[in-house]
Amino acid sequence: MRRTILLALLFCVTAAAQQPVVTVPGEPENLGRIKEQLKHYQSCAEPDCYVPQLERQADLAIGFLRQSVSTAKPGDKLALVLDIDETSLSNWSVEILDDFGYIPADSDLCVKLRCGKAIPSTLRIFREAEKQNVTVFFITGRPEEQRDDTEANLKIEGFDRWEQLYMRPSDGPKDETALVYKSGERAKIVAAGYRIVLNVGDQMSDLNGDPQADHSVKLPNPFYFIP
Repeated sequence: MRRTILLALLFCVTAAAQQPVVTVPGEPENLGRIKEQLKHYQSCAEPDCYVPQLERQADLAIGFLRQSVSTAKPGDKLALVLDIDETSLSNWSVEILDDFGYIPADSDLCVKLRCGKAIPSTLRIFREAEKQNVTVFFITGRPEEQRDDTEANLKIEGFDRWEQLYMRPSDGPKDETALVYKSGERAKIVAAGYRIVLNVGDQMSDLNGDPQADHSVKLPNPFYFIP
């Protein structure tokens, strides 16, 4: 009996001495947990998941495209601009392989192997442009040296016809941001007499800057950021 009382008192003293864990105010969410959230987001089917969001954005883009065609004047040269990586082609396989890091050798190998897979929602936009006789241009941050593999990958995945594929020149400025580079390429399209009625990309740097399209639609991409 006495031993039981002593043990009970000892337990109470120990419990009273315990303190809650002191956490770090303002600590960012753990990177490992974020990666797991990204994997779930990419594969789940609820309305706020990746593929349903892609489909909703594509529906909006196609609506804008049809609206522009219906209000076009005779002689207007209408253009659609598409980004490639994570807009037209998905590189999810290499993103998972590299645990969301950027390893240039792996990315280059993916291009060489033509491992990009068509994003179906963007392919729908592309097909609508073909149907409406809207000229398609691709603008990508990929270097010129990857042109043959990039063109082959696009065609294999169903993007079979376009007017021009703009790629970063080998002798271009190394520190030029995507926003500046892509704005400049769009300016060339406008200078050729086209009216860009729709621009679709997964980064704001694909869409911002002058000249802007009549309508710009961003696709979801929480996997990486390009300024």
